[in-house]
Amino acid sequence: RDTNAPNEFQVLDYRQQQYRLLPLLAASYAIFFTGKHVLARLKDIENQLVSGASSITKTVVGDIHATTSALKSYATTFTADGIEDCRKACGGHGFLVCSGLVELSNTYLQSCTVEGDNQMLPQQVVKVLLKLVAAVQSGDESLLKEYEMTDMNYLVDPLKALMEKGGDVPTKSTFAFPSDATAENFMDVPTLLAAFQHRSACLLLDVAMQLQSSMGTSSAQQAWNDALLAMARASRAHASYLLLRDFFNGLRDEKQKGKGSCLGPEEVTVLSQCLTLLALYWMDKFLQDFLQIQCLSSSHIPLMRKALLDAMTTLRPSAVGLCDARDFSDFRLKSALGKYDGDVYPAIMEAARRDPLNTEAGEGGVGLG
Repeated sequence: RDTNAPNEFQVLDYRQQQYRLLPLLAASYAIFFTGKHVLARLKDIENQLVSGASSITKTVVGDIHATTSALKSYATTFTADGIEDCRKACGGHGFLVCSGLVELSNTYLQSCTVEGDNQMLPQQVVKVLLKLVAAVQSGDESLLKEYEMTDMNYLVDPLKALMEKGGDVPTKSTFAFPSDATAENFMDVPTLLAAFQHRSACLLLDVAMQLQSSMGTSSAQQAWNDALLAMARASRAHASYLLLRDFFNGLRDEKQKGKGSCLGPEEVTVLSQCLTLLALYWMDKFLQDFLQIQCLSSSHIPLMRKALLDAMTTLRPSAVGLCDARDFSDFRLKSALGKYDGDVYPAIMEAARRDPLNTEAGEGGVGLG
């Protein structure tokens, strides 16, 4: 406690807690909007298949497979890691069974393995995306036309720009923050989306070039094995762009609905703050990717981190409301720490009293009951 301050800091006001928790909160809403987009695509494909439409090509099927595989691998990984971060953020209390986090973690961890192992899925993602690289290299516009309604279509223009540019560093991004950028530049969502778009294209081209180079000196199997780490980076970049793009598009669509939207202007504003924070957090977390493609320079890092701090400060007043908006009941949460009334310590004591080990005195011990 700071004896010179009139009020003690709340736990969520500490920056390390905000850095752990607020991006996870923002990511939960990004997953919601991306889930809506993926479900709509799957419904559309299903309807066209049932009606016998001929517009469902192998390219479309491959694209939805790449989208879901990338998202499954990336989202379940950061969710599992996020649950553990939440537990640690609660200190020793998070280790209590009554926190609910122990059971949640044990229940969720399987998601990283079932329905496709998260270390294997990036290979399937990249197999599909490499076909797009080959299509761009061919320059066949009729072939590229098949990609117009796919999720990976965003890669076409930056890949074309990279291949036309050439140079000593073929995977150097054709988009970069200006040398005189300010922290405000990093708060602009379309600019952040462009950075993530070009990161994805550059890392994908890096995989293609690595495979092409390795196959000249080793077997195809060894070349593929050597590129696995680069594939994981490319798949992660693809997934993170899709999450941010669908979040952005979802909020834009809600704005366009006007009074027909279930979100008011205030809600859209707060969710836009979530989007900005999430993009900056991922840029900071995977900073090496943006430095590798020279989209950022070392002089930009303090500016980006200043913008990240500002984004956390802006979102902090809405954090509790964003959690409560989920409307999870105490019955569903099963958590003494997550109780709606916030009366934590009596709930922890009551959970201890209900534990069978504490209901009666054992030999040489004292029960709580």
